[in-house]
Amino acid sequence: MSFRTPLKQALGLGASHSGTSHWWLQRVTAVALVPLLIWFIIGLVRHGGADYESARAWLGSPITAVLMILTLATTFIHGALGIQIILEDYVGHDALKLALIVLVKFAAVAIAAMGIFAVLSIAFGG
Repeated sequence: MSFRTPLKQALGLGASHSGTSHWWLQRVTAVALVPLLIWFIIGLVRHGGADYESARAWLGSPITAVLMILTLATTFIHGALGIQIILEDYVGHDALKLALIVLVKFAAVAIAAMGIFAVLSIAFGG
């Protein structure tokens, strides 16, 4: 006996109506992070001993700037999703859980925005 309506069964929606999309977004960001982090690590190794100006020139190139922005955005989206799952699973008090989830999402957006602003400042010579 199922307690789900036929519409919910057809759409595949759970009680929160967003579990599937949350799960997929976490997997998509994880897969996207594999090549992005490989590129980032190779870039750090290649430019690890570089002086300030050559490191700035590397980060200021259009392809590098775009890849860095993608890396920052994807990393913070993926991290916020993962921490949200941990909070949902292990924080028992609903008000505290909601407050922490909002705080994590706000912090992720704020820190990612600062990183993206820094990359754009370097890329456009600001």
